[in-house]
Amino acid sequence: MRVLVFGLLLSLAGLLVATAGIAGGPPPVGSRVISEAAVDGAVARLVAIHGPSQTERIRRGVTQVAQRWWEEDGDEAAFAAFCETSFIAEPSALAATFARLERVLEQIDGHLHEVRRELLTPSDLDTGPVTAADRLFADFDLSVHTDDDLFKTKVAFLALLNFPVHTLGDRLVQGGAWSRETWARSRMMDRFAERAPAAVLQTITEALARADRYIAEYNIRLDRLVTPDGQRPFPEGLRVISHWGLRDELASHYGEPDGQVKQRMIRRVMERIVRQEIPVVVIDNPEVLWCPETNEVRPLQGAVVPKGAMWSEREPDRRYVVWLDNFHAARALDAYTPTAPSAITRSFETERQIPEKEAEALLVSVLGSQEVKDLAALISRRLGRPLEPFDIWYSGFKPRAARPEAELDRIVSARYPTVASFQQDLPGILGRLGFAPDKARWLADRIVVDPSRGAGHAMGAVRREDKAHLRTRIPATGMDYKGYNIAIHEFGHDVEQTFSLGGIDHWFLNGVPNSAFTEALAMIFQDRDLEVLGVAAPADSRDTEALGALWATYEIAGVALVDARAWHWLYDNPDATPPQLREAVLGAAREVWNRYYAPVFGIKDIEILAIYSHMVSYPLYLADYPLGHIIAFQLGEKLRGPAFGVEFERVARQGRLTPDAWMKGAVGEPISTRPLLAATRHALAVAR
Repeated sequence: MRVLVFGLLLSLAGLLVATAGIAGGPPPVGSRVISEAAVDGAVARLVAIHGPSQTERIRRGVTQVAQRWWEEDGDEAAFAAFCETSFIAEPSALAATFARLERVLEQIDGHLHEVRRELLTPSDLDTGPVTAADRLFADFDLSVHTDDDLFKTKVAFLALLNFPVHTLGDRLVQGGAWSRETWARSRMMDRFAERAPAAVLQTITEALARADRYIAEYNIRLDRLVTPDGQRPFPEGLRVISHWGLRDELASHYGEPDGQVKQRMIRRVMERIVRQEIPVVVIDNPEVLWCPETNEVRPLQGAVVPKGAMWSEREPDRRYVVWLDNFHAARALDAYTPTAPSAITRSFETERQIPEKEAEALLVSVLGSQEVKDLAALISRRLGRPLEPFDIWYSGFKPRAARPEAELDRIVSARYPTVASFQQDLPGILGRLGFAPDKARWLADRIVVDPSRGAGHAMGAVRREDKAHLRTRIPATGMDYKGYNIAIHEFGHDVEQTFSLGGIDHWFLNGVPNSAFTEALAMIFQDRDLEVLGVAAPADSRDTEALGALWATYEIAGVALVDARAWHWLYDNPDATPPQLREAVLGAAREVWNRYYAPVFGIKDIEILAIYSHMVSYPLYLADYPLGHIIAFQLGEKLRGPAFGVEFERVARQGRLTPDAWMKGAVGEPISTRPLLAATRHALAVAR
């Protein structure tokens, strides 16, 4: 998962800091500081100086400044004087100003990102106990003041006066005829489109940091789970993070004699978590045994039991407290972003550059498809039983399904016993994927591997002189296959990030259209993990890939709908309590399940779609995964074969265009589920 800029991209705070200006003591939203008469006067004066040929540019620029001018910026005379002295009519001077803004802002943002990375190091990386100072520093984000200073020094107003702010509609209509520099100038102005108080952005940063810590520390000791008759089916030392580790562990047990016992137990753990029925004492605690079925807890034999321990006390809706904190922090920004007046709109139209309804239509075209129903029937035949709810994570279409997990663990741990060993093999991994030796070395020299405290993530660079960071979890016994699979995914993120930053022509175009695209490119890496490991893929891999991609899209598309519906409910019920939010989320999970999954599984009112940790720590991020699967499959043909490295670099270096423009440049058509559904129909026709 890519975390925007720790989530980088990744995440809500990154988006808000990147697209909102900041200032203290703003006027009430909707009030005007600069009158229409003052705007008209400034326009008339500039037209008289520069001539009527500049009228359109002048009117647009003066209006953009007036819309964002606050009382603290000066009176109307100061406004008029600024416009008169700061308008740039000469094209060469305008180009030089753009180049200077681009260079300086790259350095400012890049260095602040590096400071933030250092502040988060104890929280993100497995460097020992997290101290009180570490937790305080994690809430400290210098970048929230950057745009405040750009407005106060009037750098932001210089840009607003001389360069246009574009809407998504402008880009969709006009973008096809734009030059690369026009696109870069347009992306530059995203930064100054809105203003919000620094305190609002700092609150968002603090809420996200708390949420991330909560999830990073939410581990379940599977080795301490017991069945009602006292059996302990999981091996000693098995500790996994929720939800990623739970999901991956569940998926690894297909084909085992006792696999269903383990899978049903993990499903029950998930249900206890989302319902907040989980006893708080069992979270990451090796000193107790827990039966998820009965919810009974007892101390491990020989464990020291604290006096007065409340074994049955449930986690007190902490999951939903953290979720609400994120909502309230994000909602405080709404009044300062009138062009995107909700976190939902900012997530879809500002960050993804795709209207929510269009994104939902893509997901529903998969969720309600006949191909999904036919695929579910095939899975049921292969399993030799009716589907159970946890089969949304069926892993039989993955190449690894032909190999026992223990065998893959042995191969991986022998190759990668330490973080350093994985770092050393980056050029080799790239070479096995199809990158030329010189390009593999160029990439490997710009990516640093770190020991992750959580499940792992990619943190790209922001300034071209910096390096991307790949965070992966490697225990003392060496990397296991699950960790390797995640690491290859995150490596894909870092390779995309390195090409789309270090290989881009304009810094303001760095990146890809949205997180779904970087997820797609990372998935393409991840799908080839066994090939990179030297384990042969099955002969029918293309058909198997189509079946796996559709099932993966089906699984996560519903989760994305639950996430969005929960946020819509929050906006309708902004004063909700944690218990009320809990019931709303569970209700949304049941509603989505009953509509799109119950007809396939034959079981109603299932709530496990609510288990995804992203809902808590990466608000409104989940839609990027199903969109990413759809995009990844479309890209698959272009990136197949010996030209993989060349084609991967070509598409990644297109930069941050609109999604459809980027896809047209990559594969010649907009985002569509058609290729995935067509390939699935073919695969089903020949499947056994």
